[in-house]
Amino acid sequence: MPETTPAASPPPRQRPAEEFPAAQELPAAQESAATEESTATAPNGGGGGAWTGLRPLLLRLHFYAGILIGPFLFVAAVTGLLYTATPQIESVVYRHELKVTPHGEPKPLTAQLDAARGAIPGGRLVSVTKGAGADDTTRVTFDVEGLPEGYTRTAFVDPYTAEVRGTLRTFGEWLPVRSWFDGLHRTLNLGDLGRNYSETAASWLWVEVLGGLALWLGAPRSRERLRGLFVPRRGPKGRRRTLSWHGAVGLWVSAGFLALSATGLTWSAHAGANIGRIQDALGGATPAVSSTLGDGAQGHGDQGHGDQGHGAQGHGAHGGGPAGAAPGTSAEAAAVPDVDLDEAVRIAHAEGLRGKLVITPPADARSAYVVRENTRHWPERQDSIAIDPATGHVTDRLAFDDFPVLAKLTRWGIDAHMGLLFGPANQIVLALIAVALIGMLFWGYRMWWLRRPTRADGTRLGRPPARGAWRRVPGRVMAPLAVSAAVLAYYLPLFGLPLVCFLLGDLVVARARRHRSARTKTPAGTSEETAR
Repeated sequence: MPETTPAASPPPRQRPAEEFPAAQELPAAQESAATEESTATAPNGGGGGAWTGLRPLLLRLHFYAGILIGPFLFVAAVTGLLYTATPQIESVVYRHELKVTPHGEPKPLTAQLDAARGAIPGGRLVSVTKGAGADDTTRVTFDVEGLPEGYTRTAFVDPYTAEVRGTLRTFGEWLPVRSWFDGLHRTLNLGDLGRNYSETAASWLWVEVLGGLALWLGAPRSRERLRGLFVPRRGPKGRRRTLSWHGAVGLWVSAGFLALSATGLTWSAHAGANIGRIQDALGGATPAVSSTLGDGAQGHGDQGHGDQGHGAQGHGAHGGGPAGAAPGTSAEAAAVPDVDLDEAVRIAHAEGLRGKLVITPPADARSAYVVRENTRHWPERQDSIAIDPATGHVTDRLAFDDFPVLAKLTRWGIDAHMGLLFGPANQIVLALIAVALIGMLFWGYRMWWLRRPTRADGTRLGRPPARGAWRRVPGRVMAPLAVSAAVLAYYLPLFGLPLVCFLLGDLVVARARRHRSARTKTPAGTSEETAR
């Protein structure tokens, strides 16, 4: 709707007509402040159908969520972009610890373990990781007092000489560079408090994407202009071209945005716990091989959701064992196993396990070795077995093929989110998605800037879409929307809390504007805001 200006008021400086979208492209966005106030008191309904009423509401939600959640999304995109390069950075920075030149026959794993224990005295053995390649070092991981929760110290041993090439603080299997960037992306390295930022971003990204898709695809277009859905507009600079780039690029990368949002929520602090309970109730919990002797039933872990972070690789219980327990542990009195680490690896190979193998020693006399594959690229190899340390018998076996479908999807989704599933190609796709998200935010804020009223008395921020849009939504549509929002707010708290803040803030602003309008009425009965 074009703005009207009383004769006594100075005429506004007009923008070129091309900067303003046609009414059908942004129906509520072009309404004046006076229309915004009158809309708030308009009765529900008009006979334009459900979409006619719903579209202004989506536009207003998309606008406010984009403005207020945009900074969270920007930080997540930038830190995620940095994270995608960490495998290559680690391979360069830690080449001395990770790689050796093969020569001769490898030393027994027990000898390598002794060397690692000498480099990290007093640590409790967590696991021994045998590399997949002949040039890989052997990783021996210990739980050491004084480290933050979830962190361990790992010795990197030359398998051919049993020489320790270095020790590093690790988080799961991540080395310091990747664990730092991982923490930056998930928590801004601020601990549990910082996790709220990434969960807020993941909780609202899908809302922004679906709302934007509905607005972009639902705008009326002639058959000749359908190409504009997929191809950004060329021509003079302005708001229309910015909107074209925002909509077309968003359409192309929407699937990637939704995938990142869904997988990010699976290991978030609050929503992740709720998703984990739902997954368990549906029989989709990630199973785990049983390490208890005499108990062949498979346990069910919670390895795919909840508090699991990027680096939480499920590297075994933090307990010592007879194969390498530190003096003074309760496991010291347990019988020394007849099956050593090398024999456990030979048994695992005979059972078909290949690639990188993680061996968790027995925690006590009633526990078994657990040997599991840790190949995170496609096709994934995540099989695991439990071995009786006295007899060498396989007491339990769990194949990745036997995982529930939901557990497989969770594993694949998380590994794809971390750039592991398809190697460098996966990393490139993630980087492109991150760059696209940064571009989407830039174009969104630019459109807001271009909507600002430029007048002789100064420059203000761009107007938001019209208030009171929810009153236009038919009751048969608004009722299920309200119920759905309430349910989502319960399971996704950092979606619900900002939503409540949006609504309360909107009410406060509306009340303040009405109060200001009532105090500044002109003699003709027109508010100063409308007169502008």
